[in-house]
Amino acid sequence: MQFTPEVYHIPDIPMQPFIDADEIWDYLNNTPSSPEKVRQVIDRSMAKNRLTLEETAILLNATGEESIREIKRGAKALKTKIYGNRIVLFAPLYVGNKCVNDCAYCGFRASNRDQVRKTLSQNELEKEIEALEESGQKRLILVFGEHPQYSPEFIAETVRTAYRVKKGRGEIRRVNINAAPLDIEGFRLVKEAGVGTYQVFQETYHRESYATYHPRGKKADYDHRLASLDRAQEAGLDDVGIGALIGLYDWRFEVMALVRHTNHLEACYNVGPHTISFPRIKDASMLRMGNHYFASDEEFTRLVAILRLAVPYTGMILTAREPAELRNELIQYGVSQIDGGTKIELGSYVSQQKNLNLNRSQFRINDNRSLNEAIEELLQQGMLPSFCTACYRLGRTGEHFMEFSVPGFIKRFCTPNAILTLAEYLEDYAPAKTAEKGWKVIEKNMDELNEKMRNEVREKIDRIKQGERDLYR
Repeated sequence: MQFTPEVYHIPDIPMQPFIDADEIWDYLNNTPSSPEKVRQVIDRSMAKNRLTLEETAILLNATGEESIREIKRGAKALKTKIYGNRIVLFAPLYVGNKCVNDCAYCGFRASNRDQVRKTLSQNELEKEIEALEESGQKRLILVFGEHPQYSPEFIAETVRTAYRVKKGRGEIRRVNINAAPLDIEGFRLVKEAGVGTYQVFQETYHRESYATYHPRGKKADYDHRLASLDRAQEAGLDDVGIGALIGLYDWRFEVMALVRHTNHLEACYNVGPHTISFPRIKDASMLRMGNHYFASDEEFTRLVAILRLAVPYTGMILTAREPAELRNELIQYGVSQIDGGTKIELGSYVSQQKNLNLNRSQFRINDNRSLNEAIEELLQQGMLPSFCTACYRLGRTGEHFMEFSVPGFIKRFCTPNAILTLAEYLEDYAPAKTAEKGWKVIEKNMDELNEKMRNEVREKIDRIKQGERDLYR
């Protein structure tokens, strides 16, 4: 089977649209799949090659049970090959739910008169951050509705607050953002505040469906949203995250479009997205839509596996929208980041609200485990929980990150740093039962390091036990 570089109907030009629905459907409808072709595509991915749309379509069109099993096995092997057994943990922090948009699937929609609108005060924001630090969190994603109050200056100040607040030995070392698209100058402002990844999800890449779900508000402009992360790159913010909300349109189309978006960013800026997210539609206040495009658990599992094979080096985020049992399965097939101890009502980390009120939240969550419970289950699976932020703080982001990660060298840094951040958590926050499991997992992972690195990590662990923090390589 010969693979040739793809020439798209719409060429890749910075700041210009690049999604052609007819082209994507042409691949999906006219790319034959066979067990032999599936194996050849998996082999290409295992050699750490990003897949073309044609190759991705071959995997999406596979229907045989054995081919689907091979796709899952390949994704599992590739994930282990590139990421090892690490799972990065973070927490979302909702700052404000005012919104001018009227997205049909979202509890924050402007027409939802039952929604309790709120923006955290400075004091409330600081208390929420302190509560997260006291649980052991080191990485946050700040979430905002789209509203004039949430200006670039406002977002930048919340980022600075998150880094500034310290509680005991706790501190936030990585602040990501999920907010409305900004103009180039706005992206520059938030970059200067030290933002990590800036996420903008297209929701659905299918233009006609997008118009149906987004009838009014700034978000109704499909092309403005599609070019948002081009503007981030033009502003020098090279660490970006893309995503699609699964259930708005055919999931196979969305997978192809996510790969196409990845290709576009690489073609224009020589670096793909840092992360891809694929949340599934779940209950929300005033959710008024059919279930024609809802993806089943089996389809969702295939989606995760295919995306991992298609974009070997891109981080993949799975949120607490999904139940714990399914999340435990999907981390095997390609997921590299999950949230833990998630609460999505504003102010709920301080209040410890347990019963979710859909009139006070964006959607329903289905994994209510505390951060420590999530960590303990990861340890039981032999996974290595990580709070590492070293690459971002050492400038290994964007194109520089690709220089390290694409050849596979990043694994030399990630496993040691994951061990060190887990050691911090075990020393500062973990109950005795979790700590016992954690140190066993650390020892197992230490055995897989070469002698020089093992000695270096042991020396740093001793320093952590003596009270030093934030050690990394």
